[in-house]
Amino acid sequence: MKKYILVLVALTACLTFAQAQTIKIATQSPLSGGSGALGEQIKLGAQLAVEEAQPRFQKLGFKLELAAYDDQANPDTGVANANRIINDADIIGVVGHYNSGVAIPSSEVYARVNLVMVSPANTNPRITDRNMPDVNRICGRDDVQGPAGAEFAVKELKAKKIFVIHDKTAYGQGLAENFKARAIELGASVPNNAFVGTEEKSNFIPLITQILAYKPDLIYFGGIYDQIGAFAKQLNERGIKTPIMGGDGLDSSDYVRLAGPAAAANTYYTTVAGPVSVFPKAKAFVDSFKVKTGKTAEGFAVYAYDCANVILSATEAAIKSSGGKAPTRDAVTKAVRAVKLDGLTGSIEFDGKGDIKVANYYVLKVDASGDWGKNAILKTVAVPAPKLPAK
Repeated sequence: MKKYILVLVALTACLTFAQAQTIKIATQSPLSGGSGALGEQIKLGAQLAVEEAQPRFQKLGFKLELAAYDDQANPDTGVANANRIINDADIIGVVGHYNSGVAIPSSEVYARVNLVMVSPANTNPRITDRNMPDVNRICGRDDVQGPAGAEFAVKELKAKKIFVIHDKTAYGQGLAENFKARAIELGASVPNNAFVGTEEKSNFIPLITQILAYKPDLIYFGGIYDQIGAFAKQLNERGIKTPIMGGDGLDSSDYVRLAGPAAAANTYYTTVAGPVSVFPKAKAFVDSFKVKTGKTAEGFAVYAYDCANVILSATEAAIKSSGGKAPTRDAVTKAVRAVKLDGLTGSIEFDGKGDIKVANYYVLKVDASGDWGKNAILKTVAVPAPKLPAK
């Protein structure tokens, strides 16, 4: 009889687990190609948050999973993935993307079913200025980051002649344009022939020739670390010591590997994702990240972790408000805007258009040793999100 009862209890437990409804959090970021290192940080940061939350959701009667998608930093791939995501009824939120040029069209797909997106990295103003109820971000914006970089370049580095390059993407070009506008306002010279867009990834000799003719005090590059790294290496190989500055697309330890320590050491960058060292609460996360992934956590991993926890917190609230029923996408999307979370990156609360109410912006210099964790934080500013212009 006792054996029968034990078997019955075991079968009941198995049946209950089998009947538990699955809830998925998706990530979209580049997991391959030139931006893969940063995209993987986003995936792994979100994955850690999901794994930590699984026991809580199991108690609520739900099986929690991560669904990771590789958008390849390509808008078409991101949109194709987005269509797969919205057709998976178990997915109730998306952490992503890395590239604004991928996030903008992909978010139009999520909007069809009111599927919430919380971004750790997308900085183009259009992400939130479209005023979409399901789109949010916990990072800053290029119309603040670009001018912050220009302020530092002109006031601190004393740059008077600046050559500005961008990668022709929504992110890189937008960042460069915002940098250029503020630099000119501050008195720096950036003529039309010193503002160049390029998709080149390997041969920068013609561009370097153009730069040599202009003789700038500073080169600003709005783009991603793989492209800027190759450019910096070729610049250094020709004995050109002009400092380079970029935005958060440069914020990856792989930049040093691609540029070489000598070239990288002459580099400044702004970022909306503070280095792990500025977040006192992140130590346990960093240790756990290393143990579980075998990799060193960088800034965007921490931001992705917080993004996932925003969605998870909203999901739990939606479950509880419905009396334990499965959360709807509408309920989770609405709950995200109401979240007030004390995350690893700081206080997270959204304004009416989905921007974090106050974002931090950092200016750093790459360490001469090539150790990314030793990059010097030269300046930190906290700036409220810009409001939409009155109609």
